[in-house]
Amino acid sequence: MRIRHACIIAPFLLASTGLAQPDWVEAEAPILTNTVALTTSDSFYKAGEQYFSPDMEWMIFQGVPIPEAGKDPDAHYSMYIAKLIRDDAGNIIGTEDPILVSPPGAASTCGWFHPINTGEIMFGSTIIPPGTGISPGYKGKNKYTWEFPHEMEIVTRTLAVLGAETDSDPTPMFTKPGYDAEGSYSPDGRYVLYAHVDEERSAKLGRPDADLYVFDTTTGAQIPMVVQDGYDGGPFFSPDMSWICYRSDRAGDANLQLFAAEIDYAPDGSIKGIKREVQLTDNDWVNWAPYFHPSGRFMVYTSSELGHTNYEVFAIEFDPDKPMDELWKVRITHADSFDGQPVLSPDGKSMIWCAQRGNMTEGEIRPSSQIWATSFDAKALLRKARAGGSF
Repeated sequence: MRIRHACIIAPFLLASTGLAQPDWVEAEAPILTNTVALTTSDSFYKAGEQYFSPDMEWMIFQGVPIPEAGKDPDAHYSMYIAKLIRDDAGNIIGTEDPILVSPPGAASTCGWFHPINTGEIMFGSTIIPPGTGISPGYKGKNKYTWEFPHEMEIVTRTLAVLGAETDSDPTPMFTKPGYDAEGSYSPDGRYVLYAHVDEERSAKLGRPDADLYVFDTTTGAQIPMVVQDGYDGGPFFSPDMSWICYRSDRAGDANLQLFAAEIDYAPDGSIKGIKREVQLTDNDWVNWAPYFHPSGRFMVYTSSELGHTNYEVFAIEFDPDKPMDELWKVRITHADSFDGQPVLSPDGKSMIWCAQRGNMTEGEIRPSSQIWATSFDAKALLRKARAGGSF
């Protein structure tokens, strides 16, 4: 076993080494403390979109490994899992060596652990190297893009290292024409919420049109949830399974906005669609990657509010019956460059996210995108929210 981490940014450690404390350490405290890099440019050209296992002992993430000398980095992300290492106080301080779980050469994205079935994971994958049939990707105003390979399917596999009886090969959960990814399980493990690109409608609109569906693993039913024109993606269930949250380019202006929709249940308890949709942001920024706190009282998300070269993580109140302009908002991260894709642990005490901070390698003009972890204090966040200051 080898523990992998770049550095723990804590005042006592910096004092003992004589290093200057980065400005963001003080600015992010007391909401974020004990901050540490979980992946580094020694191993990954870039890494991100990371999620906790239900027991908070592992994370699943996508990454592009450092290529062999003289070779270019892979064109697509691969999927990895890594066991988290904690100190005696329970703070995350690093990981064991990452384990590749996606097929070599495949384009893979959006991993997730099954909340009930031990050892089972899910992710989007082309399984084989993707061909040239790639739908036009989402393009934001900051030139941040992602593609929609036709061959992308949501696949599952079991892993003995996670406690399954045997390893299995990635197998499509279901098959539909076009891109299927950005999937997440409901807390009870019955439903998979995901994005599907309608290529015919995308062609008519002249821009990608992803819709949100729920796949019922019990009945095999495919339930349309959000099917308005325009890209809708990155969906997650609320902890109590009453709502879903997601990002949307509903206006078609290359800005993403945050939405939530209340789930409509049939008398037998199965999902049949949504009752209502609530918009949480409406501005000239890119707002994406919303994720519920376990309490359901707020979400963390990513925004270009400070500029398209300095995305930051914010928290926003979730109260579907309150007017949008009355929802409190608090800035969480304070480093220069990109901070985004925040995810909170099931107990709400840790956050992992993708950031361009820390050391730079030769030739870089900014740090590479890597995964970071921190201790998260929700009470400190709510105190700041009550004080009325978002910055």
